Amino acid sequence: MKRRTFIQTTGATVAGAAFLGGFPIGAYGHSAELAALTNATTQTDKVLVIVQLQGGNDGLNMIIPLDQYSALMAARPTLALPQSQVLPLTQATGMHPAMATAQQLYKNGQLGVVQSVGYPNPNFSHFRATDIWTSGSASDVMWNTGWGGRYLDGEFPNYPTGYPSAQNPDPLAISIGSVVSNCVQGPAVNMGMAIASTSSFYQLLSGGVDAAPATPAGHELTFIRQVVAQTQVYTTTIQAAAAKAKNLSPLYPTAGQNALADQLKIVAQLVAGGLSTRIYVCQLGGFDLHSLQVPATGSPTTGAHATLLGKLADGINAFQDDLRRLGVQDRVVGMTFSEFGRRIKANSGYGTDHGAASPLLVFGAQANPIVHGPNPTLPANAGVNDNVAMQIDYRSVYTSILKDWFQVPQATLNQLFGQAFPYVPVIKPQGALATAGAAAVEGFSVYPNPAIDQATVLFESQGGAVQLQLLDGLGRVVRRVVEGRPLGTGPQRVPLPVQGLAPGAYHCLVREADRSSSLVLVVAN
Repeated sequence: MKRRTFIQTTGATVAGAAFLGGFPIGAYGHSAELAALTNATTQTDKVLVIVQLQGGNDGLNMIIPLDQYSALMAARPTLALPQSQVLPLTQATGMHPAMATAQQLYKNGQLGVVQSVGYPNPNFSHFRATDIWTSGSASDVMWNTGWGGRYLDGEFPNYPTGYPSAQNPDPLAISIGSVVSNCVQGPAVNMGMAIASTSSFYQLLSGGVDAAPATPAGHELTFIRQVVAQTQVYTTTIQAAAAKAKNLSPLYPTAGQNALADQLKIVAQLVAGGLSTRIYVCQLGGFDLHSLQVPATGSPTTGAHATLLGKLADGINAFQDDLRRLGVQDRVVGMTFSEFGRRIKANSGYGTDHGAASPLLVFGAQANPIVHGPNPTLPANAGVNDNVAMQIDYRSVYTSILKDWFQVPQATLNQLFGQAFPYVPVIKPQGALATAGAAAVEGFSVYPNPAIDQATVLFESQGGAVQLQLLDGLGRVVRRVVEGRPLGTGPQRVPLPVQGLAPGAYHCLVREADRSSSLVLVVAN
């Protein structure tokens, strides 16, 4: 069998010949979606890490609407957390107490929350919903490519023929986990490599291979592994990158205790080692908790879902600490997603059933550290079929990351996703919103955020001419609050009217002399 034919006709089942960090690695074919994500023509060094929460994460148990606690308690008397133990993010929004490290990332400006993410006409099948999220399609359309793979297909034509090359020596994408992610599936083959487990990663570095049993099936497995080893065209470059960097954070749990942390540890090592891979996909499973999401007796702050949320938070926290120590924190942004959320009302088994919209997290030194959008609206007496309604289309998050992180033109985004979607500033404002290298305006904040009729802007003035503006997602000025005049020296409180503005995210920009700062203000209904 020719190598290219084998690559194109094999799937996740062949990952296992070579290993890196304990995960078996398999090379797969080209995917246009990954090309889109990497935007290779821009020669960017940016990296996107996608974390899939498999099974359907209960968003109402992760990000808690403190302003609707009575409705939450009425719908979930056996599941709802004691309000006093919820970790505050804003006055209206909190986080599960198992996620203390994530709350600290939020406070430190390294984590944002996007509320009520979903799509019209949600599907409640694990398989179909996952297909929708990974392909970037509408619920009534079947696409066999991934949202990352389509873009890569345009950037790296004819892959895998001619790859690797002097211009493109590294994998286009790497998927870590037992399942090769469809996020980076191309028109013919997957655009990335697969690292099936953490143990196989480290076997790749050492050159070892798992022993096969001395049975007819074992002999076949040995043959498959030998063929897969022939496809490992990127093994040398991965080994070289891993040799150039070692993980520095002491926050990683002991190997095997946190699967997500084990995966992210590999990502940090490869990024710091200089691998030019743009997309990494990691996975954390176990979220399909129809029963015993919390223990039948004992505190609802514990149990299966609390354990998963703790692993999610601690894994991301260790990863961010490692990136900082390795000096690459400004190059990496991550996001979570799950195929759906859960119903508002708890079921009789101390669990939750398949639902619709739910929040997702965007993390990294360049993530916009705010809560995007208001809390979901909960009915006073939720029924068994009531769902969290979508506020933000999941494709708005995808296209906004591609636009801001990889500088993908809007016309290309429209082609990749079939239409345009509203912009969500999940990445910190860059470029025109602040003068490059400018000092920050001290004490700058905006409240309430989200705002309905009016917000208040706080900052410290040094007595110079102040410019205070509100810009939309395209950088257009929609409010000129202060236009180049002194306000005095010391603390300033400036009213910012937002009546008449369409709901959504805006940039509040303040400049004074050579100082400049911007924040995102969400305007709610």
